[in-house]
Amino acid sequence: MAARSAVDPAPQDPPVPALVTVDVWGVPPRAVPAALGRMAVDRRGLRSCGARFTRLLGTGSGQTFSARDADLGHWALLATWDSPADAAYAEHQATWRGWGRLADERLRLELRPVASRGRWGGVEPFGRPAPRRPPAGTPVVSLTRARVRPRSWLTFARAVPPVSHDLQQVDGLRAALGIGEAPVGHQATLSVWRDSTALTAFAHGRAPHREVVERTPREGWYAEELFARFLLERSTGTLHGREV
Repeated sequence: MAARSAVDPAPQDPPVPALVTVDVWGVPPRAVPAALGRMAVDRRGLRSCGARFTRLLGTGSGQTFSARDADLGHWALLATWDSPADAAYAEHQATWRGWGRLADERLRLELRPVASRGRWGGVEPFGRPAPRRPPAGTPVVSLTRARVRPRSWLTFARAVPPVSHDLQQVDGLRAALGIGEAPVGHQATLSVWRDSTALTAFAHGRAPHREVVERTPREGWYAEELFARFLLERSTGTLHGREV
């Protein structure tokens, strides 16, 4: 048997996907039971859809990050792809066709990662892109996701409303959506911005958000967290009747 090398090869960085898609389907009230059923069965089908990483997500207002925020009329699917061709092929697969039959509205965001830090379900779904500032005037998208420790839920929940309220007042915000794998404990905000200047002004210049950022390491709220930014390469369809 050959002797093992004294120096193990360095672990490779996780790949940066060529494309990230976010689909948000709006369903009429009569289709809500069917949508709940799709959330239960589609996870199995997504294993063979060609995506590297997928998450079926409920949506909500994100005002309190509690169950009362839930929007049963809108459901989301985030996926990462090795190529745009893989994403295009998935449009013909059962999950996308099934949601298309239920929905009376759809928003699709096509994104390219430009920064990512942290993990989601133990993996780095967006790789480790070399951070770079997007060109001036380019729309960007922010994803902030956390798994909140049970012992921290009450203090975290009290800290959220001022940030959520302030977010809606900010110049340059095009859309914001609460998303999550569960009504409580697995929380994320997806926000679309006019450009990186507007996003940075909110993230670092607004007191409510800055206070939560400063409290996070002291409080130890999160068992897992992820912060990612993307270029918005294409947006099609509508959300709540509005283009994004």
